[in-house]
Amino acid sequence: MLAKRIIPCLDVKNNRVVKGKNFENLVDAGNPVELAKKYNKQGADELIFLDITASIENRKTIIEMVKLVAKQIFIPFTVGGGISTIEDIRNLLSAGADKVSINSAAVKNIKLIEEAANTFGSQCIVIAIDAKKKIGPKEKESWEVYVNSGKIPTGIDALEWAKKVESLGAGEILLTSMNKDGTKSGYDNDLTNIISKAVNIPVIASGGAGTLKSIEETFKNGKADAALAASIFHYDTYTVKQVKTYLKNKQVEVRE
Repeated sequence: MLAKRIIPCLDVKNNRVVKGKNFENLVDAGNPVELAKKYNKQGADELIFLDITASIENRKTIIEMVKLVAKQIFIPFTVGGGISTIEDIRNLLSAGADKVSINSAAVKNIKLIEEAANTFGSQCIVIAIDAKKKIGPKEKESWEVYVNSGKIPTGIDALEWAKKVESLGAGEILLTSMNKDGTKSGYDNDLTNIISKAVNIPVIASGGAGTLKSIEETFKNGKADAALAASIFHYDTYTVKQVKTYLKNKQVEVRE
């Protein structure tokens, strides 16, 4: 079994890291470069940088900020937000990203996934899925894919979309529960478990990290390959090292 990964996330707007709840009510959480340095030092396994308003504002990711962050870290670095072409991906990889995260553009232009995987390799292509639970009976649970930072419902079933993006060459899935985002009430392990079992590529659980136990549970119950967290790290509730020490004590294999 591969060691589980702990991944801090930088949601960036106007060159500042922000954090909200259910994709709304964003508040300032710090400087992206300083936070990146902190997480690199703490032993994060990877770092994800999401320019969260790029798609809404119909613009490209802020390349200069990506370059500044990339210079400060020595761990795998994923960048997302406003990516819609092969040239966008090439520019971000040249700026220091190791992987790119694509969400809205993949839904709008499904051919982009296959073309990107063929051009740069599946290991570079992360497909982000923002999913909201649909109202219905427990035995018929389902989640709908949203785009444009959770603003637009697509009518696409998250489970079917996850299987589709894998078949097109995606190397990893960044799975965010919109219902759990920023709540600190724990990950949506039902969603994560269903997706993790349905695909053979790594799934990063996102949305809801609040306690050490919540991270343990997304690995044990959600079957996630990695756990993404923001608030608990930005506001120093826990350090990456504290999370890893706790997980080791709970017999969850993590990297040193």
